[in-house]
Amino acid sequence: MDSAIIFDVDGVLLDLTPAEEDLFFLAFEQLYGITGLSRDWDSYRIRNDEHIIAEILERHGRPRSDMTPMIETYVAIVGERLNSGAVAPVQVSGAGQLLGELKGSRMLGIATANLLSAARLRLERSGLWGPVSRLAFGAEGRGHKRETVARAIAATGLPKDRIVYVGDNLNDVEAGFANGVHFIGFSTDPDRLRRLAAAGAQHVAGDHRQTARLIVSLVGCG
Repeated sequence: MDSAIIFDVDGVLLDLTPAEEDLFFLAFEQLYGITGLSRDWDSYRIRNDEHIIAEILERHGRPRSDMTPMIETYVAIVGERLNSGAVAPVQVSGAGQLLGELKGSRMLGIATANLLSAARLRLERSGLWGPVSRLAFGAEGRGHKRETVARAIAATGLPKDRIVYVGDNLNDVEAGFANGVHFIGFSTDPDRLRRLAAAGAQHVAGDHRQTARLIVSLVGCG
């Protein structure tokens, strides 16, 4: 395979539902009685689940040693709620078809600010884990999104001009630029798409049919 496509997860492959989002904060409440936390991910110093957990614990005077039980509790809650059907991941329209079309001809992977252990559970339940499983990187041990993307890029072993990163946030635009790969700003929300373009994204897609066409234009037919 002479090219690789790396995807963000939420907003690109899966829609993060309010019910799924609540599970992250439920873990803080169950373990430590911490409530009233901001759901604005951009309000935290680093938009990365591991760092957000550390920041919340720090703000509430909890020791660093609470990180491990917090992460284990959150992942356990996600698994239990998915298995019971209390929550269900929702594919972004066309995501499954896109991965199916790309699978086999290109290296596929993910670079997410979510904990990979939780992202895997959600992608497995939605049937999207298989195509991206061999090149999957998450929040664990990383900082800003550009670091997670850099790790995924290095694992491909490919020249950067043969790699496309697809993301839906401003930090994804920065991660694409910082790593010198092709970047596609994706969103089904026209306002978000305009913000991505204004932030410098040269290629934007409002649906995954357009994503597929842009991938071909950037790295060929595979």
